[in-house]
Amino acid sequence: MTYCLRIADLPTTERPRERLLTHGAKNLATAELIAILLGTGQGQGKLSAVGLGQFILQELGKNQRDPLAVLREITPQELMQIHGIKAAKAATIIAAVELGKRAFQSRPLERTVIDSPSAAAASLSQDLMWQAQERFAVLLLDVKNRLIGTQVITIGTATETLASPREIFREVIRQGATRVIVAHNHPSGNLEPSPQDIELTRQLLAGAQFLDVPLLDHLILGDGNHQSLREITTLWDEYPQGD
Repeated sequence: MTYCLRIADLPTTERPRERLLTHGAKNLATAELIAILLGTGQGQGKLSAVGLGQFILQELGKNQRDPLAVLREITPQELMQIHGIKAAKAATIIAAVELGKRAFQSRPLERTVIDSPSAAAASLSQDLMWQAQERFAVLLLDVKNRLIGTQVITIGTATETLASPREIFREVIRQGATRVIVAHNHPSGNLEPSPQDIELTRQLLAGAQFLDVPLLDHLILGDGNHQSLREITTLWDEYPQGD
């Protein structure tokens, strides 16, 4: 990649912003992340934004220093001593660094404890209760049964939805949950589990045992009510979850 080019002259697949949106921020080089903040380049040699980002890191890394360690404590005035960095670019970088510090240091709010099927149903009601199509969702919990978040995994037709154990546990692991409740809705309002509901629950319980991520319940919601498969089946006796 030639870093004296403008970002607009680069192929779309090589532009930092597009790469971030496609591949995620974690897959970008540090110079590319800085380039997104800079927006434009210039400096000596009329560098692109990526080139200027590399130049900034090079300047911060002089004397065998860690560029990111220097960046964490740098002042706007020090940044503006780097050729090509004026007040606007310096302010953007400093603001991003400070935001990152605050996000890292922030303490989470007290999380809701999910200690019953009704509490779980209430947390999922907005996503599932009155929907015209079947939806399958997960309720993600920490080790103390505190709510981390909820996620709709799939959306089906008016009568069925498909959710594979792979899709479900992928989201559980990605979110770092240590316990999980799954749920889906029956738009008809009939809360009786189907044979498919029972078989999927059996597969999920077996997978939860293997992954050591207890599946606490499988709920069916509809027409303002809910049903707990843990309360009406013996599946949890067949596949103990150690919870």
